Amino acid sequence: MEPLQGGGSRQPVQVWDVAVRIFHWALVLLLGFSWLSAEMDWMDWHFYSGYAVLTLILFRMLWGFAGSTHARFGDFLYGPSAIIAYLRTLPSRTAAKFAGHNPLGGISVLLILLCVLLQAGTGLFANDDILYEGPLYRHVSKDLSDWLTTIHKYNFEVLLVLVGVHVAAVLYYLLWKSENLVKPMFTGRKQLPPGIAPADARLRSPGLAAVLLALCAVAVWLLVRS
Repeated sequence: MEPLQGGGSRQPVQVWDVAVRIFHWALVLLLGFSWLSAEMDWMDWHFYSGYAVLTLILFRMLWGFAGSTHARFGDFLYGPSAIIAYLRTLPSRTAAKFAGHNPLGGISVLLILLCVLLQAGTGLFANDDILYEGPLYRHVSKDLSDWLTTIHKYNFEVLLVLVGVHVAAVLYYLLWKSENLVKPMFTGRKQLPPGIAPADARLRSPGLAAVLLALCAVAVWLLVRS
């Protein structure tokens, strides 16, 4: 997990597998739809969107241990010394090359995953005091449901901040360091100096990802019907 300083020519290196890319853009769309459905009071659709979001997050957590090399938490979660060292490079216009996420990107990914997990989880127990209740509302007291509803409400504000910081960081890298972080999330490939990608990097089978996603979907379905 060392920074990959690059000079000279670049070559395309497959970094993000198809599962990571589909997860990323599906989550973007579902979070947007979850917000819209709440604003428009389409609560049935809001619940369905929440179940889909929870399924995706559970899948991504599993993929963080069983997935391709650069999808794994162990590849992009760094210690304090590495994070501090990377912070010192931020003013430079030269991007330090990492095959996967850089140390700040890794923190951002983890915080967003945990925040979205909390949002989807609290939504299962939430209520609006009028018509709608989460599928697990009946398993907790009204006071606990109200408390979880409050968390669900204010955690969304936290999520907006995290997403805003994430977008700002992407723009910073593009405009200041001339590093396009969006394109690889479509193509899966980064332009890296020859020979700097880990020799043992592995891309896991999309079939495995599909099986794990299906298991997560079944788990969420059983949970909301419990």
